[in-house]
Amino acid sequence: MTILKKLLVSLVSVFMISGAIFIPVTIDSSVEAATSYTNLKNTIDNIMQDSRMRNASTSVTIRKATTGDVVYQYYADKEITPASSLKLLTGAAALDMLGENYRFSTAVLTDGKVKNGTLNGNLYLRGQGDPTLLKTQVDNFADGLVKQGVKRVSGNLIGDDTWFDSVRLSAGILAEDEPYYYAAPISALTLSPNDDFDAGSVIVEAIPGVNGKATKVTLTPITSVLQVVNNSKTVPKGQKNTLKITRQVGTNKVVVSGNSPIGTSGTKEWISVTNPTLYALDVFKKSLTEKGITLATSSKIVQGKTPERAHVLMSRKSMPLKELIIPFMKLSNNTHAEMLAKEMGKVKYGVGSWDAGLKVMREYADSIGLDSDHWNFEDASGMSYSNKTTSNQLSQLLYVVRFEPWYNTYLKSLPIAGESDRFIGGTLRNRLKMAPAKGNIIAKTGSLENIKSLAGYAKTKDGETLIFTILTENAKTSTIPVIDQIATAITNFK
Repeated sequence: MTILKKLLVSLVSVFMISGAIFIPVTIDSSVEAATSYTNLKNTIDNIMQDSRMRNASTSVTIRKATTGDVVYQYYADKEITPASSLKLLTGAAALDMLGENYRFSTAVLTDGKVKNGTLNGNLYLRGQGDPTLLKTQVDNFADGLVKQGVKRVSGNLIGDDTWFDSVRLSAGILAEDEPYYYAAPISALTLSPNDDFDAGSVIVEAIPGVNGKATKVTLTPITSVLQVVNNSKTVPKGQKNTLKITRQVGTNKVVVSGNSPIGTSGTKEWISVTNPTLYALDVFKKSLTEKGITLATSSKIVQGKTPERAHVLMSRKSMPLKELIIPFMKLSNNTHAEMLAKEMGKVKYGVGSWDAGLKVMREYADSIGLDSDHWNFEDASGMSYSNKTTSNQLSQLLYVVRFEPWYNTYLKSLPIAGESDRFIGGTLRNRLKMAPAKGNIIAKTGSLENIKSLAGYAKTKDGETLIFTILTENAKTSTIPVIDQIATAITNFK
């Protein structure tokens, strides 16, 4: 632990006692705080009378960003499921443990030699946790093999995902979520369909075809690991679009059903694959074929471990974490969160598992003075309903990270209210679009069924930055409108 971090932990223990509205340094400062924030407190108290909040379990904390002093709280120590707001801890731990410039690796190796255009041996595609691998990049690997004179591979094509363990789904993933990108299985060797980097998923799109006939279905990237069953139908213009795309749980069977009216754009879904390793291998094989490289008739496409005697033919590094954290946090990418957790475990403890990764996250939380008794999490993305924390703890995290050397990178990764660009506004691009909230709220969203949260930083009318955390669960109707009212009230305060 650095000297600065030790000092911060000491300060936290002195000034951030849970349950207090404001912890004074002197009598005068206590009087000043009580007077200064009375209007804000009254405004938020009125908003909290909304039936949507009264019928929900709610925890709210607001702090001064400069000192960490609490200026408003409402059941600040009530433990609530944070949903994706948990990623605030995941991102902080990853930046602290791995570093802003950390990059993931993927390599192509062989245990054989090239002679007369034939690679006499096995070809290995080894993944080490990179969620940003794209079809274009495995195309580059195939190009590189061509340049090295490879026209044929006599051995097997082997995918090595042993950098991580073999547990694919985090605890708490529901069967109904498994077919979709946000619950994709985790593997050290995986592929993303586009530069949102939803690793382990394929974009399945269905568009109208000829009236009375099935729709046209395309996969991006093209892969044979998914088997499409097209039960959909093209119907006349003006009829209702009832297209649905899903994957049968436990299988690779993608079912397209419903009607697609002529003149509409159809629909698309990001569908997860059951085995990301075989998915990456399948696309790599297609790249080899496209570049004129063939496999022997006896060659197999399998998973396995790269032998120590194998040598690297080519490799690539991902973008640094300081860039990857943008799509991760802005778009609330669950796969990134879980891969980061396993990577932290691998780097620190030599084990790419959830147990090891979540241990690193807890250790980081302890190191900055958070109270582990008020944190319970069994994943890194926030997908589990069993995850719990308090608004007090989450806001304390948001205070302490302001003193970390990577804080500017962290802040830049958070969604900005009302900004339409997906990689700026992120999950807040369609919320808080009017002044004074627009552009003055930088925060992480969280959403599960009957659970909504928002936690981050808000700039008041007089330019002060306040840290706010709003957690709600067990809501009969969405609390987002009320959460946004609270956030707006903070930006309207002076």
